[in-house]
Amino acid sequence: MEHVIAKLLDDFEGGRMSRRQLIQSLAMAALAAPAAATVSAQTPAPAPAPWKTVCLDHISYAVSDYKKSAAFYQNLMGWEMRNDNNQNQATLSIPNVGDIIVRNRRQPAAGAAPAAAPADAAAQPARPPLTGVINHVSYGVAPWDTQAVEAELKKRGLNPRPDMVGENFKSYHVTDPDGWDLQISNATPNRRG
Repeated sequence: MEHVIAKLLDDFEGGRMSRRQLIQSLAMAALAAPAAATVSAQTPAPAPAPWKTVCLDHISYAVSDYKKSAAFYQNLMGWEMRNDNNQNQATLSIPNVGDIIVRNRRQPAAGAAPAAAPADAAAQPARPPLTGVINHVSYGVAPWDTQAVEAELKKRGLNPRPDMVGENFKSYHVTDPDGWDLQISNATPNRRG
């Protein structure tokens, strides 16, 4: 709906539509929106999948310097280096949780033409535009001591921002080398926030 209104306003401001046409079009859009929502609300939800998530396999970060990011997470979070191809990516392991892959972003060479589409591209549906992003990732650490965690984060120059919810959940947000919001909390498999 937002893009429809933006287009109407753009047409009006560009002189392609009169004030009367703008008002009529806005009224029609306002009337059509509830009908579209009703149709969408009447669409039955799909049946639940026949499986359940049982583990975190991996998370992949596209970063500016994979060596720097790998060192940051190894040193701050205690993740173990599983492999490093010494070119553009490393896999770090969080014991009993899963893996984290850090790899350099794939940047096209300066002046290079876009890569040709794969032969089976016609069979693949076009990827829709991204409309959301991951806000942050939170990892539980142990042992937890609120003052000691804050002091360690400050010692590393990370400017911790407290995020304490209720009596039992304690956490701090910091920024990783690529600007990701990293939350470090006292959550454990037996105690979640």
